[in-house]
Formats: sequence, structure tokens, C-alpha cells
Amino acid sequence: MYLFDTDTLSNIIKKRPSEYLLHKIENMPMDIQFTTSINLGEIYYGAFKSPKKDKILDAYEMHVFPKINILFFDDHSAKIYGKTKALLKKKGVGCCEPDLRIAAVALQHKLTLITGNTAHFKSIPKLKIENWIKYEE
Repeated sequence: MYLFDTDTLSNIIKKRPSEYLLHKIENMPMDIQFTTSINLGEIYYGAFKSPKKDKILDAYEMHVFPKINILFFDDHSAKIYGKTKALLKKKGVGCCEPDLRIAAVALQHKLTLITGNTAHFKSIPKLKIENWIKYEE
């Protein structure tokens, strides 16, 4: 089961999305595809600051969000977040707050995080990460 990070969801609606990403999700059942309300917030923020707001919102709300399950940051996620943040702080490792919350939800539900930003998440213990975007040079 998979949790899609913001960059993965945004790649889907690009003019030239990653063929590898599209191939991976093409025949994947909806019941194993997830993202978080945190990721939705990041997407809405990006859309509302864009001059192409309506086009972006339509693309997500018509073609992406209806095909994915949304998980929320709840009390169990908060406990995992707090424990993980304390552990990272002890090790002197920083982590972006939204990314740490997204990781906590993925850990709670035992999901593999799909992101092109693997460096943002590599310090989080026990988090499974895969990059399906495979940026082309």
C-alpha cells in the first residue's frame, strides 16, 4: 500500500508526467492508493498562489483527488510524530514539519511513501520510501 507525496501527485498533472510513475499506478487498485490531508493542503496552497488557479484546481479535483484515499493526521499520527521528532532532535537531525507529519501518517498505516524528494525523508526511522518519478535529465 502506498502514500503519495505532494510532488508525486503534482507530477501526475504535468504536461509531461513521469512515464514510470504513470506505468506504476496505471493498473493499481484504488484501495491501496493514499495521500494525506497535509498533502492536499500543500496542493491547494500551490494552486491558490498560481495565476492558473482554476485550471490547477480543476485538474486535481476532477482527475486526482477522486481516485485516491485521503488519510488524516489524528491522535495516533500525532504520537508517532512526537516520538519521531524527539528521536531526530536527539540525533541532531532536522526535518521539515509537514514532511514529518506526512511520514507519521505513512508509518501509522504501514504505507510506503512515494516521493521524488527522498532526501527529505531518509532520516526518518522505519519509513519505507520509493521514488517513482525518476526525473529525467
